[in-house]
Amino acid sequence: MDQGEANKTASQTQHRRRNWRAVLFVSLAVLVLAVVVLYSQTALLRRLTEVNRQPANLPAVAYLHLPTGFQSNIFYSGLSSPRFITFGPDGTLFVAERGTGSIVALSDPGHTGKATRKIVVVSGLNDPTSLVFYQGALYVGEASRVSRFTLGPDLKATDTQVIVPHLPTGGNHQTRTVLVGADGNLYVSIGSTCNDCIEQDQQRATVWTYHIDGSAGRLYAKGLRNAVGMAINPWNKQIWVTNNGRDLLGDDTPPETVYALQDGANYGWPLCHAGDIIDPDLGHDGDCNSVSKPLIKMQAHSAPLGLAFYNASQFPQQYHGMYIAFHGSWNRSVPTGYKVVFVPMNDRGEITGNVEDFATGWLQSNNQAQGRPVGVVVGPDGVLYVSDDAAGMIYRISYGG
Repeated sequence: MDQGEANKTASQTQHRRRNWRAVLFVSLAVLVLAVVVLYSQTALLRRLTEVNRQPANLPAVAYLHLPTGFQSNIFYSGLSSPRFITFGPDGTLFVAERGTGSIVALSDPGHTGKATRKIVVVSGLNDPTSLVFYQGALYVGEASRVSRFTLGPDLKATDTQVIVPHLPTGGNHQTRTVLVGADGNLYVSIGSTCNDCIEQDQQRATVWTYHIDGSAGRLYAKGLRNAVGMAINPWNKQIWVTNNGRDLLGDDTPPETVYALQDGANYGWPLCHAGDIIDPDLGHDGDCNSVSKPLIKMQAHSAPLGLAFYNASQFPQQYHGMYIAFHGSWNRSVPTGYKVVFVPMNDRGEITGNVEDFATGWLQSNNQAQGRPVGVVVGPDGVLYVSDDAAGMIYRISYGG
């Protein structure tokens, strides 16, 4: 190689090195810029989340729509995935705070309509989602068990006993709803493992009953894909349940349902849905013949969860009946649910009309949801309380000034 070629080669090498340095510099600059943007967006998202925990700035409050004469306020905010709620003997609201694995008490000693204190009753639970008081004790439905707690004067748990151990876990539906019936027995709802299948475990897609101490457990009702909400009809003392229908049969099939529980009854799943729809994958002619029929049918994919019966005096007579929290759809082409609905009833505990929207506004006009209602309960003040596990708060809905 002569001197000219050597100089040319050296020049080309230096040029390539400069190009590589330029490419490396640009790449590093782009990477730094991406990190800065990501950090800023993360910080913004964090700030927005923190803002949304504050009652004055939460869009769900501003857009909550109610019938004429009703009004709402936030009873408490800043909770971590609150699920079902209930009132204790002294009028304190208790919440299954799923996000922290705790039961918390929200106290409003001045009866101002806003809780001023949050007390952790018990923590370290296994995915608690439901709770009920009976004869002074607190019963909690956890993913794998039902536990009973005795509370001290400070509302802290002083005694803990697992009364129903070894509930089946896993699968699509992991929450466990617990209720004490008018007969004093314990009822536990256990959802299916799947959307639509033949279960191998006889405890799945059922409601089981036990003595109040957790003994003598037996199958009470079957064929309920996911009966999340359970409540006692105050007029006839029956246990009514909401049931979530199967997915992947289109936007409007099958409807969501409410049933009255009967000992030994079969509600159809997975072979028959809503009393009269034969499952296209697993069903056969005649599979709907012997199943119990729903009391009412509702929009498919609404995901009905908590239900409460209203017969107090704070609401007008025309709003006495059943309230159901729709958690909202996840697989519908046009979202639905995300609201609380009302079903009119008479003084014999019978449904007398169609489902009506009562509290709406969680689902906005752009199909974005600001929250997801879960639990509904009537307080000792005759007011309706609603938990929202997405926004982390409890709403209080009252009538009049």
